[in-house]
Amino acid sequence: MIGDHGQHCDDVFAHLRRNFQGYTDDNCPTLIGLGASSISRLPSRYVQNAPAATYVQRIESGTLARARGHVMTRDDLLRARAIEMLMCDFRLDRDALRRNFGAQAATLAPMLATIAERYGDLVTLTDESLTVEPQGRPLTRIIASALDAHLSDNKRFSQAS
Repeated sequence: MIGDHGQHCDDVFAHLRRNFQGYTDDNCPTLIGLGASSISRLPSRYVQNAPAATYVQRIESGTLARARGHVMTRDDLLRARAIEMLMCDFRLDRDALRRNFGAQAATLAPMLATIAERYGDLVTLTDESLTVEPQGRPLTRIIASALDAHLSDNKRFSQAS
């Protein structure tokens, strides 16, 4: 299949990524947010600018406009990659995670087993992967949320996708 720009659609989907803004085919590890309350993503952290009035004051005074941030731990990076795999490919590649995160990838095993038990035929768990089956794909975001350490249980199922 050919897309609007003459590019094979399969090529685009082979590189699909998901970040805090949504889906993209941009694989750059850095996203710079401009303006009040904007969020920037760097390889190992998030930074949010101050809201409007404070943002303007900081810029006019020549200081950084940042209001808050989060330095991602190795566990955060592992979980983010695992969630992205599920959200973009409907398949968490356990071997790829082991190659990139070493023995730490094994920390996901209990969570993957819980997902497999909870979602039954909607997912398939093997030594190589966790796959969201076609009938489970409408629930992919909810399934992937089980890997999010920063999402409280009362928000896990109530948010829009």
